[in-house]
Amino acid sequence: MDSVNTKSSLLPELEKRLRRLSIERLRVANDFVAYLEDRENSDASMELLKIAGFQDALRVASQQAEKGEVVKFEDIRRDV
Repeated sequence: MDSVNTKSSLLPELEKRLRRLSIERLRVANDFVAYLEDRENSDASMELLKIAGFQDALRVASQQAEKGEVVKFEDIRRDV
């Protein structure tokens, strides 16, 4: 394995390994990767929920969005 573990160096190696697996093992690998993906999303969600006032702010923002009380991003960032 590359001594530098970057996404761009790991993906080609992972693809080579996956191509050598039987369909049964490929299904297991797919399930495991899906588990890791869910776990990463869950961890990120838990971090947000730890922020004081986040849930209330999210609820208010969702209500504002439903009512159309929004500002275009372009109006905030003129250089976009």
